[in-house]
Amino acid sequence: MTVTVATLGFPRIGPRRELKQALEEHWAGNGDEAALQAAAARLRADNWIWQRDRGADIIPSNDFSLYDHVLDMSVMVGAIPSRYGWSGGPVDSATYFAMARGDAAEGCAHGHADAAGADASGTDTAGGLPAAEMTKWFDTNYHYLVPEFSADQVFRLSSAKPVDEYLQARALGIETRPVLLGPISYLLLGKARGGAFDPLSLLPRLLPVYVAILRALADAGAGWVQIDEPCLVTDLTDAARAAYDRAYAQLAAGAGVRLMLATYFGALGDNLDTALALPVDGLHIDLVRAPDQLGPVLAAARPDLVLSLGVIDGRNVWRADLQALLDRIAPAVRAGRTIQLAPSCSLLHTPLDLDRETALDGEIRSWLAFAVQKITELATLARALNDGPAAVRAELDAASAAAASRGTSPRIHDPSVQQRMAAIDPAQARRASPFAVRQAAQRARLGLPAFPTTTIGSFPQTGDVRQARAAHARGTLSDAAYDSFLRAEIVRAVQWQEEAGLDVLVHGEFERNDMVQYFGERLSGFAFTRHAWVQSYGSRYVRPPIIYGDVRRPEPMTVAWWRYAQSLTDRPMKGMLTGPVTILNWSFVRDDQPRERTCRQIALAIRDEVTDVEAAGAAIIQIDEAALREGLPLRRADWQAYLDWAVACFGIAASGVADATQIHTHMCYSEFNDIIDAIAAMDADVISIETARSRMDLLDAFTGRRYPAEIGPGVYDIHSPRAPAAGEMLDLLRAAAGRIDPDRLWVNPDCGLKTRKWPEVRTAIAAMVDAARRMRAA
Repeated sequence: MTVTVATLGFPRIGPRRELKQALEEHWAGNGDEAALQAAAARLRADNWIWQRDRGADIIPSNDFSLYDHVLDMSVMVGAIPSRYGWSGGPVDSATYFAMARGDAAEGCAHGHADAAGADASGTDTAGGLPAAEMTKWFDTNYHYLVPEFSADQVFRLSSAKPVDEYLQARALGIETRPVLLGPISYLLLGKARGGAFDPLSLLPRLLPVYVAILRALADAGAGWVQIDEPCLVTDLTDAARAAYDRAYAQLAAGAGVRLMLATYFGALGDNLDTALALPVDGLHIDLVRAPDQLGPVLAAARPDLVLSLGVIDGRNVWRADLQALLDRIAPAVRAGRTIQLAPSCSLLHTPLDLDRETALDGEIRSWLAFAVQKITELATLARALNDGPAAVRAELDAASAAAASRGTSPRIHDPSVQQRMAAIDPAQARRASPFAVRQAAQRARLGLPAFPTTTIGSFPQTGDVRQARAAHARGTLSDAAYDSFLRAEIVRAVQWQEEAGLDVLVHGEFERNDMVQYFGERLSGFAFTRHAWVQSYGSRYVRPPIIYGDVRRPEPMTVAWWRYAQSLTDRPMKGMLTGPVTILNWSFVRDDQPRERTCRQIALAIRDEVTDVEAAGAAIIQIDEAALREGLPLRRADWQAYLDWAVACFGIAASGVADATQIHTHMCYSEFNDIIDAIAAMDADVISIETARSRMDLLDAFTGRRYPAEIGPGVYDIHSPRAPAAGEMLDLLRAAAGRIDPDRLWVNPDCGLKTRKWPEVRTAIAAMVDAARRMRAA
């Protein structure tokens, strides 16, 4: 049988970040709905053509989203929380983006004019609506909008987006396989609101909507639909497995299309029997994260089940050794099954096109493959299997040569790093004294008031800041002129913070393009791109560094900027660093050694910077570990091994300081209950966390004796343009004080302010300081 090439999803953002531009023009009021939808249609068409021309036989549709595919599913099934005022019918873009970003104006289009004024507690609140809760998509750096369900939830088909996009592709002459997030994963990824109930209890109400959209796709001409069930690679209860049985029996009976069940991010494991028993027509498995599952799947799958083999890494950038892959998958093809070759998961998590990276070092570039190159790799493998290896001998030999080059290059291994790794002492990962001793020394040194106020680190990266950085990169702005510009920005930021009444200041990070990239550019073993953007959420994109070799710090990275900022004020100025686990998890990491080993190398480099910043006089040093939880394995049995080395790496970075030096850390949206013991074991003196969207619910993990140190729960959501009034923040602080000893509370935003505008920041920080003062007075 002929082997075909399938893709499960494709980057949405465009080669020049066209989606970002279209979205931000629309949000700024400079482009209407028609202009936004036209830009989206162009991007979708380009994506389909990219994939077709690179050799994909089976191309997805409905993988594109203006903001988030889980939000799209909530809109499609009518799961719109009541606060957004939706009363049925098509969901308009105002409501869609209010759910995604909040609404800073007068509420959404359905009218919330009374949102300004007094809330139920009688305190002042800002107008508009808060955004839906956002969290990480499994163990990736992509964020999704968490579905919210009520006990009386009504589902109804409220969007024809999957059908519309299928028909758009068909009009272009491209047959696609529409993609839907499966009903069980959708419910498991959501949260119950307004009472304790199991979201899976809503399945009987949800399934008719899925059947309706599948029938609509069948009527439009679709032959196959891809249904993503990534939760099948996680720990499931017996009730969840039974729900899969019920759901797919109903979908298969009423769909009218053939179903490709897609699993990714790990092994099916103890859910293999469940997956193979479902009445679907095809099954996709991840053979990058879980190569050993190929044998059990081949042995147990029914003969007519189409197998989609995820053999090319959809989450990393390394070029594949095609001959080695060919040797591994050839037996599956010889077994006579219908086989599709695919990436391990959606290519959403990889940059678009390596061909644009003309400035990248040639040797390193030869080791890489981005989304379009990965499709070419799949097409080469398929041709080798269909026509014989001789038909693609040049391509196979080139891939083998690249793999050999990477394995032997002297750029990969640094003997000085290897020597230092061999000399690591477990004591390097522990502070010298327990927290209570350190806390007393730090309070004596700092003299801060109750409910001390601070920010997380970054301030708005204005157009002027970005233009100056770009001019400096082009060589049209001299080093001296750029340095003078940055110093002036720091002076203004420090003066404003003093005027605003903040207790602990930051320098604003104007010299930094990204919290990971900035450090990676100053460490050995890292490579950087110019156009390799990937989506974090909405219009927020990042360019992850590529860790290709051993890591060390050639010279100090932040000391000079910290010293200058501290010279401008008598108040404490935080040293601002990114932690080793976050640098690891937000990079494309070398795959020729364990991730733990790479992380320890980074930890040693950050330790050197921490001790140098302390030696320069810093009393407070923040080491952000925003991404610690997202590296958590999907299976609970694997958690402890990861947490042990992740916590040890943070300890190596943070533990070289004196008792009186206060170590802060920051974590982004996460389910902290799962890892609270590990967070405590990190032994930071202060942790700041994102809690505003959850209305402090995430703080429950830190109550009681489980977390002994000080904590700064975020009191406003920086991912939304809303600037909440002091009363709203005061209510959140009161809620926090009901869970945590007030003596241990700090007051801060949810996250860094890099993506916001100065008017929003000034308004929100003034309200935050006012709320803290009112708490002190109370």
